[in-house]
Amino acid sequence: MIEQIFYWMDQIDELFWMYLGVPSLLIVGLYLSLKSRFFQIRQFRHILKIFYGFAKQKDDTTTRGVAPIHAFFASVGGAIGVGNLVSVCMSIQIGGPGAVFWMWVAALFGMLVKYGEIYLGVKFRIQNNENSYTGGPMIFLRHVPGGAFWSVLASFLMCLYGIEIYIFRVVTYSISDGWNLNPFFVIPTLLFLVIGVGKGGVKIVGRICSVVIPFFLAAYLGMGFYVIFKNLHMIPGIFYSIFVHAFTPHAAMGAFVGSSMMFAMSHGVRRACYTGDIGVGYASTMHAETKESVPAKQAALGVIDIFLDSFVVCSMSMLLVLISGLWYQDVNPVFMISHTLSEYFPYVHVILPLFIFLLGYTTMIAFFAAGRRAATILSPKYGASMYMIFATCSFLVFSFLGTQSQCAAVMSLVGVLLLVCNLYGLYFLRDEIIFDVRQEKK
Repeated sequence: MIEQIFYWMDQIDELFWMYLGVPSLLIVGLYLSLKSRFFQIRQFRHILKIFYGFAKQKDDTTTRGVAPIHAFFASVGGAIGVGNLVSVCMSIQIGGPGAVFWMWVAALFGMLVKYGEIYLGVKFRIQNNENSYTGGPMIFLRHVPGGAFWSVLASFLMCLYGIEIYIFRVVTYSISDGWNLNPFFVIPTLLFLVIGVGKGGVKIVGRICSVVIPFFLAAYLGMGFYVIFKNLHMIPGIFYSIFVHAFTPHAAMGAFVGSSMMFAMSHGVRRACYTGDIGVGYASTMHAETKESVPAKQAALGVIDIFLDSFVVCSMSMLLVLISGLWYQDVNPVFMISHTLSEYFPYVHVILPLFIFLLGYTTMIAFFAAGRRAATILSPKYGASMYMIFATCSFLVFSFLGTQSQCAAVMSLVGVLLLVCNLYGLYFLRDEIIFDVRQEKK
């Protein structure tokens, strides 16, 4: 019975992404790119200046909200995670090298989708009783036709999305296997760390992520560039394969799965959405708590977010897998990066579980904070406490129920439904968004 439920859920997820999620994201992203004259490229230099200014800015604890850079890292903590090391490998296994190209396309257009959702999150946010703000699709969807329905639906879905059962499974499995620890010790410990810290909200999550993420980027990218340098002769062929197989049929996973252009497109786009949290409203919820009052300046950080997530970290993971040749073999995606790096570095079996733990942990606490915020919108009085109980039960149940891929399908289905809600809001509120970080005034 349970297997049948997961089977049909996976089928629905596949249909929703291929015929609704992927086309909608590409169409809205292309529309916003044309409308803004590719703002994400034209003003990228100015966006970097804004990021640098926020990074130097000292946190003023006397004003409402969190520091802009902490809101950014809270958002990035949810974006740069296990999906960058595992899910992207899965997308190549299923969709072939062409999935990389479509991930880049989705990321380029997705920059403006994320910019737009953060902009609306900051513009329409409301004050809360925690000396901060509440925003995101749960709030700005109140201003579209049928707003009450869409707001409640987005809040409910965000509550589900905030319980990252897939990453919880991956982290548990990776730590238990890599460090030879009993899962019955790992699960309650990890659960305590997620629930205990996640309830601290964006401020605590942002501070933790501002330490973890730079450390990971320096270590992982350093190792990755070393592998690429050792295999420079393969890089031209790999890029050729990426572009060719983006538009031609290809057999992935050693011909276990037949991959077409549509299949590669679907899996490339959905992995970009999942790893970068494009269009799901999560980033909007995080950034809405910023002290910054100019929506365009805070929203500009969303462009940096996608650049780091998709064009830097995900691209590095995909290049490593393509260099190794493991993508067309029947290898668990959890171990692909580990197998590749272990050929060049010692103690990878210890280091990579640490990476997965750190990234998975930041993602889980960030998502939990967003889900908890959504729960308080549904029930201001009991939402937060009820959500903690619901999250605890969900993590425990899905630690043993189903497989990792089935847990991923659950998260993917919730994600595509959130994407539809968010894109609906972006379409109706598109004229509210200003694509210019140089001219907008407070």
